Amino acid sequence: MKYLILLTIRFYWLLPEKERRKCIFRKSCSNYVFEAAQERGLLEGLKAFYFRYKNCRGGFEIFKNPITNETQMLLPSKIVISGKEIAERLIN
Repeated sequence: MKYLILLTIRFYWLLPEKERRKCIFRKSCSNYVFEAAQERGLLEGLKAFYFRYKNCRGGFEIFKNPITNETQMLLPSKIVISGKEIAERLIN
């Protein structure tokens, strides 16, 4: 079954990049889900897809942590991620 999700993502990658939605994460959502499904199976791939679907949308906030001075992002699900995980186009 995991091969169905992997095949679907491979077909998605055939689309020109300019027609794909821009991801707010440094590792694109499709790459994140593909790796999760390939390495850990269908269930983990679906969990990864659900997490990214919930969070890779509007409603995020980028801020500088006043204690560490690190750039961070608050996701719609109220999870804070580090600058290493944020798409470079959003930081620069």
